[in-house]
Amino acid sequence: MSLGKPSMILIDVDGTLVDSVPDLAFCVDAMMEQLGRPSCGEAQVRNWVGNGVERLVRRALSGSLDGEPPEADFARAYPLFLDLYSRNTSKRSCLYPGVREGLDVLKAAGYPLGCVTNKAAQFTEPLLRDLGVRDDFAIVISGDTLPRKKPDPEPLLHAAGFFGVTPQSSLMIGDSISDVRAARAAGFRIVCVSYGYNHGIDIRDARPDAVIDSLSDIMTLPDMVA
Repeated sequence: MSLGKPSMILIDVDGTLVDSVPDLAFCVDAMMEQLGRPSCGEAQVRNWVGNGVERLVRRALSGSLDGEPPEADFARAYPLFLDLYSRNTSKRSCLYPGVREGLDVLKAAGYPLGCVTNKAAQFTEPLLRDLGVRDDFAIVISGDTLPRKKPDPEPLLHAAGFFGVTPQSSLMIGDSISDVRAARAAGFRIVCVSYGYNHGIDIRDARPDAVIDSLSDIMTLPDMVA
């Protein structure tokens, strides 16, 4: 499918740029241990991530994707997780293969780049800095930068306004149904990576405009080099 040459590209963090599950799983299991509960394990956490750490903690406590724990349990657990994650934001996380190469080729082609995530800024900024990609982005929109976050279109529209481009000429790169919904609501085109965090569902089922196996493949799409 032809995308047209974008005026700006906005890229998601967790599951697109960064595999953050190893740190998140470590913190979930350490939190559960402090609460006297069984650990969840990395494989389970990998299915739960993608909607922010508050939702992750609720899923860990309830043991399910859509479960809601008692508020008293959440109120006790959430500060424990935040403390753990503040000290383990980037110790085990890493860029996905092809991310550094993909960013380099997009920058070389002159594309303005922004970053959008539902992760709070207190975790997003250190993570991007520690992994050496913060300076690749002219703007980073975290989950608490604006009143609303993905799948609401507000973060994407904010980025388009920042760069002075139209949503229709903008491209989002993500990995989840939340990214697809945000892009569609904002009027962005949307390309998804085939890996990442989508709760075990093939992202092709969400019907993005294109799917790539690595960020380094982005320039192989029609019109990207036009």
